[in-house]
Amino acid sequence: MKGYVQVYTGNGKGKTTASLGLAIRAAGAGLGVFIVQFMKQGEYSEIKALKKFENIFIEQYGAGQFVKGKPSDAERAGCRRGYEQLCRILEAGKHDLVIAEEANAAYLCGLLSEEDLLYLIHIKPEHVELVITGRGAPASVIEKADLVTEMTAIKHYYQQGVVARVGIEK
Repeated sequence: MKGYVQVYTGNGKGKTTASLGLAIRAAGAGLGVFIVQFMKQGEYSEIKALKKFENIFIEQYGAGQFVKGKPSDAERAGCRRGYEQLCRILEAGKHDLVIAEEANAAYLCGLLSEEDLLYLIHIKPEHVELVITGRGAPASVIEKADLVTEMTAIKHYYQQGVVARVGIEK
């Protein structure tokens, strides 16, 4: 089966949710899934659920705090480790679906370069499906992708002060 490059971007809710839905679908079909989460650390509800699947592997590379302004040295180091692991996973070609979760956001924060993201697409084996998520996908990545979905924020209860709820947003 040929693998394609998918990008989920935009300022709306649902990028991670869409990629994790795809991971579950792939796992249900017996495919191997590897997820690298940039800029995230912690026992989110989806982490607990995904650990129940034998063929979904997920690793987090974040400092455990929301990045505002200049990223910390710990965030930079974690991101670099995650990127190197992601490259190794792609080059090995052992997983059918590889998700670079929040890689675009890491680019926006200056943790990854445009060249880093393009290199992931370049080294992707023919049979591997690669998904890159996060707001702010560079135009060059959008151009190289086979499928691009932009999540658009039209209305969100966050604007009325609703915080992230367990099981729904976290």
